Amino acid sequence: MKVYMGTDVEGCAGIVGFETQSYGEAKYYEQTKRIATLEVNAAVEGLVSEGVDDVLVSDGHGPGGLSWEDLHPAAKLLHGRPVAPRSVRDAVARAYDVCMIIGQHALAGTADGTLNHTQSSRAVDYYRLNGKPIGEIAQFALYQGALGLPFIFLSGDEAACREVEELIPGVTTAAVKKGLSRQSAISLSQAEAHRRIREGAAEAVRKQRENPLPPFTLPGPYELEIRFFHTESVDALVRRPDVERLDSQTIRLRSDNIMDVIYL
Repeated sequence: MKVYMGTDVEGCAGIVGFETQSYGEAKYYEQTKRIATLEVNAAVEGLVSEGVDDVLVSDGHGPGGLSWEDLHPAAKLLHGRPVAPRSVRDAVARAYDVCMIIGQHALAGTADGTLNHTQSSRAVDYYRLNGKPIGEIAQFALYQGALGLPFIFLSGDEAACREVEELIPGVTTAAVKKGLSRQSAISLSQAEAHRRIREGAAEAVRKQRENPLPPFTLPGPYELEIRFFHTESVDALVRRPDVERLDSQTIRLRSDNIMDVIYL
């Protein structure tokens, strides 16, 4: 089995602050990268224990959130900013069998979601797909699903785990912290978080072999509505032919192909 692993940092145990930890200019950002990488490594250990022979880790956090020198030797890292075009990355991802996410947070507006946001915590109020709120979990699962990759495992805070379990029944999760508010949580120890991730990733592989989940899809056509905090964000996008301005802070994209709209 070949595994394509998405990553973020806000869902990792021990990460509770934007300005102090998850923004690229944060005082403890290098520590954050190491924390996230060690959670990735725990997942890789679980995958390898079940015979997975190819793990590609995609650095999904905005400015880049992983520490290459600390990466597990069985993994490869897809990284760099600005990122390669989707057409290039899609060709890479299609070669894999399943996907998962490590270190994921809940969608914007989730009361008990630590560091909850969707795409940009500084710019975006919400995303709605066909009238329903969605976050980065659904975006990743739908896009990779369109490439043919089932979504089998997620680690993050309890709210993120709940979000994906409601979205994809049968998915395996590992909760490593409990959100109390947007920038407060109860985190597991690093050792316990790693144990849960390692065992959860291994379990996800076993379950997929025995009772496979299909790629995640939703019926079209698709309308994605994005509301920003500031008018200037919309001003910068209205020149695009696929963008419809609904009001000073809101845009809409429409398509019969989910891959055309799910990421701006």
